[in-house]
Amino acid sequence: MSPSSPPPAPGSGSLPPTPETAQRLNDAIRRLRARLRSESGQHATGLTPTQLTVLASVVREGPVTAARLAALDHVSAQSIAQSLGALKAAGLVRTEPDPGDGRKKLTSAAPSAAELIERLLASRAAFLARAIDQVVRPEERPDLDKTIELLERLARAGLDDEERI
Repeated sequence: MSPSSPPPAPGSGSLPPTPETAQRLNDAIRRLRARLRSESGQHATGLTPTQLTVLASVVREGPVTAARLAALDHVSAQSIAQSLGALKAAGLVRTEPDPGDGRKKLTSAAPSAAELIERLLASRAAFLARAIDQVVRPEERPDLDKTIELLERLARAGLDDEERI
């Protein structure tokens, strides 16, 4: 390719087709997520991945409505209601009327929930740090940083400004 020629179109030339790249990325993310769940001890909590995601959002956001949780986690109101029911039964969250609008309920995390999420996140971070030290060569660290930036951009793709968190 000469300096004045355009870059190859996505899915052509020396680049693999976009669907193949997308599938490889999906497979790698799925395997990494499974490994993170295993390494963090998430399975021992008895909570589903969805319930833990919702719980982490409640811990992070503070008192929050179910509608806000659904928007944050990109899931249906029904899924949030099911997860909150299980979390409430486990004593990890509580609900109370919204003082600003009595028709709404605010969900808050119990102290044990914050401790659980903190422990899981710390375990995941420790595993990733060990894995990075084991398999990423020092000269590859800038590539990893670029990859993280790309993954963050992919996670925000197609979201309007209000949905970007």
